[in-house]
Amino acid sequence: MPESLSAHDKIARLKGPVFVFGASGFIGANLFEAILKVRKDCYALTHDATKAWRLKALNVPFDNIVHCDIVSPNSVREVFEKYNPGTVFNLAAYGAYSKQSNLALTYETNVIGTVNLLEQCRAGITYVHAGSSSEYGLNCTAPGEEDKAEPNSHYAVSKVSASYLIEFYARTYQVPAINLRLYSIYGQWEEPDRLIPRLIENVRQNRLPSLVSPDISRDFVYIDDCVDAFLEVALQISPATSGKSYNVATGKKTTIGDLVALAKERFSIPEEPRWGSMGNRKWDLADWYGDPTRISEDFGWKAKTPLAEGLAKYRQWQDDIHYEATIIPAFENPKLNPVITAIIACYKDAKAIPHMYDRLVKTFNEMKVRYEIIFVNDNSPDNQEEVIDAICEKDPNVIGISHSRNFGSQSAFLSGMEIATGDAVVLMDGDLQDPPEVIPQFYEKWMAGNDVVYGVRVQREMKPWLHVFYKTFYKVFQSMSYIPIPRDAGDFSLIDRKVVKELVALPETEQFLRGLRAWVGFRQTGVPYVRPERMFGVSTNNWRKNIGWARKAIFSFSFTPLEMMSYAGFLLTGVSILGIIWQILAKFVFFPDTPRGMSTVIILIVFFGGLTILGISFLGEYISKIFEETKKRPKFIRTRIRAGQRLYHSADAIRELVEKRKK
Repeated sequence: MPESLSAHDKIARLKGPVFVFGASGFIGANLFEAILKVRKDCYALTHDATKAWRLKALNVPFDNIVHCDIVSPNSVREVFEKYNPGTVFNLAAYGAYSKQSNLALTYETNVIGTVNLLEQCRAGITYVHAGSSSEYGLNCTAPGEEDKAEPNSHYAVSKVSASYLIEFYARTYQVPAINLRLYSIYGQWEEPDRLIPRLIENVRQNRLPSLVSPDISRDFVYIDDCVDAFLEVALQISPATSGKSYNVATGKKTTIGDLVALAKERFSIPEEPRWGSMGNRKWDLADWYGDPTRISEDFGWKAKTPLAEGLAKYRQWQDDIHYEATIIPAFENPKLNPVITAIIACYKDAKAIPHMYDRLVKTFNEMKVRYEIIFVNDNSPDNQEEVIDAICEKDPNVIGISHSRNFGSQSAFLSGMEIATGDAVVLMDGDLQDPPEVIPQFYEKWMAGNDVVYGVRVQREMKPWLHVFYKTFYKVFQSMSYIPIPRDAGDFSLIDRKVVKELVALPETEQFLRGLRAWVGFRQTGVPYVRPERMFGVSTNNWRKNIGWARKAIFSFSFTPLEMMSYAGFLLTGVSILGIIWQILAKFVFFPDTPRGMSTVIILIVFFGGLTILGISFLGEYISKIFEETKKRPKFIRTRIRAGQRLYHSADAIRELVEKRKK
């Protein structure tokens, strides 16, 4: 590539469309940002909402963000078929940081994910892979690309495996693919908790951060040089270079001691470093630097930015972007790019579920948020499970849960809430009487700082007399409850993750969620909406079930029945004493000829007997709830979970998945 070719021209010459996998990460975001400034057919492919704060801060157009799970072959195939890319940059990785400790996810992302992408690149699509200098492991002193890899971590093993996969696909299927072994890249958009961001953040306050041993070394490469390496390789790849690995390094060993001394001199920092005030990582090495000879010979690439210049540029970037006010809050607050989990309790809703899915996806896409959809099949007698499986097959963001029997909608919601990973969940019935189009209003209230946003049914599309019945019940229930429960508010609501955790942790077996939702507190508000009629079939509710709901609500959140019996007992006892006194006075003073009447006795016996039985029945309701709670039976039993293409049907597999998703 001629030296005179500018970055703009290099980007313009890339075969398009351009995919950047892992674009929500540090290097991926920089590469994506550089390309998007020149051409609009560049797409950021990402699925990790906890890292997508960079894309949010960059104000990336929603049409250029594509959600894809590289671990899912179907997900990868669908996006390739839809966009037909010409160049693929894969910077998706897991396990590089000490906080990323899930071994299974390390190998799934770095190995299986690479296989899925390379499979789609067999049509001749250019593929550039972000490898790691960690692949060399213990053999870390300026190794050449042909030198032996001695990985000293699971992450390093997974990246070495990916490099062999790239070589295999290049030789066997002629995929134009290259692996770039990146050394210590630094610069704008790097995680604030990393070495150089913390160093410069402290330098701007005229101090130094906590530090590891001064003898640990790095080969620091400025991010602009790294991006240039990806562009050069993508443009110049040939059969002679395809399948090879190249070191992206400066070839200069820089110890942490050297780095701090340079920063002290460059930025006039008087404070002395506190060595060892931060623990070393277990894979840190004293002679970790690279040999960039081969990439220079084959592609003409060299790192052009000296470390001192790179630090100065990065400091200026922190100043320009108001680092403490924008970057750190964005990094720490996932609400800047949240995942919303919709949990749908389904029973006899097989016809409605596809419509529910389509409307939810359309709504979430218009909201420009990531989504997760959990359908809970509460042992429906129709083909509901097959319908849910078909949706899971095509969308890795959909999960299907099946219960061993019909436990009821409250248990179905809890079953979904327990494994939901979203920053907030939306509870919905599967019959489409909870309109997905109301969710944007919930979301707006949530983003404004409310922890719970519930739907208030201002009107129901039903028979007038039934509407009056519901209105009357909610009014009575609200007046009787010992906590303020919103009137006409059902299960349809958006609940923040921290509230979800509290609800799931509640120990009681028989749960009335709309009451518990109010009981846990937090900041809550309502959104009015019209509840439509059921789209398909007939409602599974009847008078008996409605009365059961009313009993559950009243006896779970009100002591008024017991209080009424107490008041009635005092009142009638007083009336009885007055009656006895009156009877004595009447017989012996006022009306000596008063007849003895059986009807009066019978009426009193029936009245007090009925009152006694009513009081005992009230006591029985509360005692039965105590009895039910002492059994400690599970709220539900799952028989299977379908997550994308993966099926978990054994008790151990389901338990392991639930525990993993709880973290």
